Amino acid sequence: MQGKQTHQRELFSTIDLESFIPEDHLLRKVDKLLDLEFLYDLTEELYCMGNGRASIDPVLFFRMQLISYLFGIESDRQLCRDIHLNLAYRWFCRLPLYQSVPHHFKANASLD
Repeated sequence: MQGKQTHQRELFSTIDLESFIPEDHLLRKVDKLLDLEFLYDLTEELYCMGNGRASIDPVLFFRMQLISYLFGIESDRQLCRDIHLNLAYRWFCRLPLYQSVPHHFKANASLD
């Protein structure tokens, strides 16, 4: 008998990204060694409090750039697309599935 997969979109879904990342994945190893909280203090004076729109979180930005370096992703647009699709990249950036990936670093750009 031929099997046939049926698909019905889930209205809500709860998953644990942590369970999708193998213990030996490079980003898991890097994450164990990385504490980037100091970036908030280091970059605080570069932002104008109460004026303008909020920036990309500096820790998120650094994590994205680290992915770019480690995996040889040279295009900001490609980096954003890859983070959108790759669960390990999302996990490393602390981006849950319901949260958008910051657009590439040009104002009003889309992921097209």
